[in-house]
Amino acid sequence: MEESLILLIVLSGALGLACWLVFLWAVKRGEFEDPERPKYRMLDDE
Repeated sequence: MEESLILLIVLSGALGLACWLVFLWAVKRGEFEDPERPKYRMLDDE
């Protein structure tokens, strides 16, 4: 019982850390620089 609880805590911590690292990687790549532009892109004439 106690071992499975410790395992779940460790796994949830690892999953949270992995999600945080992916988020930081996306911010560093500039994915969140201009959130308004994509919704106006369909209105542009090309």
